[in-house]
Amino acid sequence: MKEKIGIITDSTSDIPAEIIEKYGIEVLPLQIIYQDQEYRDGIDITAQEVYDRLEKEVPTTSLPRPSEVAKAFDKMRAQGFTHIIAIHLSSGLSGTAQMVQTMASQAKDLVVKVVDSKSISMGLGYMAIEAAKAVENKMGFEAICNHLTSIRERLSVFFVLNTLEYLTKGGRIGKVSGTIGQMLNIKPIIQVNKEGIYTTFAKVRGQKMALNKMFSIAKEHLAKATAQVAVCYGGAQEEALNLVKKIEALPNLKDLIVTTVSPVIGVHTGPGTLGFAILADE
Repeated sequence: MKEKIGIITDSTSDIPAEIIEKYGIEVLPLQIIYQDQEYRDGIDITAQEVYDRLEKEVPTTSLPRPSEVAKAFDKMRAQGFTHIIAIHLSSGLSGTAQMVQTMASQAKDLVVKVVDSKSISMGLGYMAIEAAKAVENKMGFEAICNHLTSIRERLSVFFVLNTLEYLTKGGRIGKVSGTIGQMLNIKPIIQVNKEGIYTTFAKVRGQKMALNKMFSIAKEHLAKATAQVAVCYGGAQEEALNLVKKIEALPNLKDLIVTTVSPVIGVHTGPGTLGFAILADE
């Protein structure tokens, strides 16, 4: 039987709309829950709307609705897909992959492989994009699943936040220590570690030092290997564009994507978020 392989990811992948369209990637929206209403991430609400309402109410976030997952499977089955690779945000940060796995075990006439990206934002985004490129290059289902393990090993994600308040409130703080730092204007550079949880990579004082440190991390990575870089931001456009300008001048830069973080990520990080994902070549 001929394989027709489809790619699913979720809204925390932060993949720009034109790339999603180009490769036909299916995106499951997580949910943002306010006391009086629920929104689908990136569909019914923007990150800016989340930031604007944070003073009044910090919403909670939740997994994609099972009905959305079932709908995605039905749609892809109707389009003739036989195999699906579903790549989701780190199981260390969310139960999304686990829930999709449960739904996949009930999916009829589809072979579904659920992959834990152990990452978030464009770290996850790169895995979905590279899987989609592999489909275009006629790579087989099993080969792509194996290929994704190698991609995951070559990915790094770093970010800096204006405040750790929201990460703490949402219980996603991981191994990042932050309480004393807030008072001293200490900015932790946060890394998504190999287990897919947040950990402090470095601590610097003040926003300017933080941005310089972010650039030097990118520079260090690009000194070692050619790589693709995605700069992701939320409520920090000016800082993001400055960082982009500096990264563009570095050697070994294969490709650069600039994108905004999803509203769900915005709930947990607050405005003033700046980060990047680096995918090094083999």
